[in-house]
Amino acid sequence: MRKPAWLVAAGIILVALTLRSAVTVVPPLVSTMDAQLPMDAATIGLLGMLPTAAFAVFGFLTPYVIRWASLEWLAVVAMVLATVGQLLRVMVPSTGLFLLLSVLALAGLGAGNVLLPPLVKKYFPTKVGLMTAIYVTSLSVGTALPAQLAVPVADAAGWQVSLAAWAGVTVVAMVPWLGVLATGRGSSAPAGGPAPTAPTAAQTPAEQALAVVVHGARTTPAAPGKMNLWRSPVAWGLTFMFGCTSLNTYAMFAWLPTILTEAGLDRASAGSMLALFAALGLPMSLLVPLLAARMANPFPMVLVMLGCFVAGYLGLLFAPATATWLWVVLTGLGPGTFPLSLLMINHRTRTHTGAGALSGFSQGMGYALACAGPLLFGLLHQASGSWGVPFLFLFGTLALLCAGAFVICRPRMLEDDFAPAAR
Repeated sequence: MRKPAWLVAAGIILVALTLRSAVTVVPPLVSTMDAQLPMDAATIGLLGMLPTAAFAVFGFLTPYVIRWASLEWLAVVAMVLATVGQLLRVMVPSTGLFLLLSVLALAGLGAGNVLLPPLVKKYFPTKVGLMTAIYVTSLSVGTALPAQLAVPVADAAGWQVSLAAWAGVTVVAMVPWLGVLATGRGSSAPAGGPAPTAPTAAQTPAEQALAVVVHGARTTPAAPGKMNLWRSPVAWGLTFMFGCTSLNTYAMFAWLPTILTEAGLDRASAGSMLALFAALGLPMSLLVPLLAARMANPFPMVLVMLGCFVAGYLGLLFAPATATWLWVVLTGLGPGTFPLSLLMINHRTRTHTGAGALSGFSQGMGYALACAGPLLFGLLHQASGSWGVPFLFLFGTLALLCAGAFVICRPRMLEDDFAPAAR
């Protein structure tokens, strides 16, 4: 593999490693931070909602920015924003400023979410399943480690150090992209497989311009360049699958430690259970894309993961202090629909431009939907005084996830929704 390909692969993996650290490092430290930055139930819910809100806004905007800036430069800018936000938020004296600077950090991470699928599509068009598995596994590592290390580091050096330390990872993640830009290969042909097949004389000029390799298959002409994703069943199916997965995941990130501490666990044990929940993304991130890439319709996998979600939630609701690890494991297997969603971005598009559009729409709208998760979960708990009503809300979102997955898992490309014959 050529040097730029190694740099791109390293850049993708390192960026993925940063995308959740600023999120999962906070919940285990809420009780520690409370002495300096007071946080009531509504504030904790808002804090849990911020990642999805920022990911929605900046994820939705990123595809528009891609029109005038390269994917590679945007990766560098995203890491700069994430670094600055993470460093500054630990220096402020008020909860409001902490939340505001968290938004700055999450802006960079939200852009990174959208950039990775089209970068995989651009540089590794014949290795989409493998590269998706690798970078989502890296993302899972970057999700679990901060939660596990948050309390020990805070006890040793203070919560500010525990939060700010992860900014160093984002600095390192810039380096490969600066290397790619320095080589002048930022707009080069794909490095992870054979170059696209040359257009034939029988194709129209538009078809020649849009001809690409799809997952190692023969050249396929893409749909017209202008697509209104608001009327695409493929886009909305992925949005509901991605959004409801994120809604449930972030509700657990925000509230699982509280659920468990109210059930009698100490905060270190609750933090370890959150880390276990996050760590289960590792095997799922590796296995799900590799298995699903070989399936024309991976919907049966979705049904298995939904069953895990339901069983885990029932355990956390009715017996949270008994066999806690089992309920957390089952709940942690449910978000296997997340790496599947990311795989579908590339498996349901023909070009890295189409992948960027679908990535931005589904992640932007999906995270907007997911915003309701942590906040509503907390408000419903506060209003009802129990965990039953909040979990009933989550069960309803799982039904929406199932419906969206049924649509996106069907073997149909985004561009097919805009093919001339379909008009």
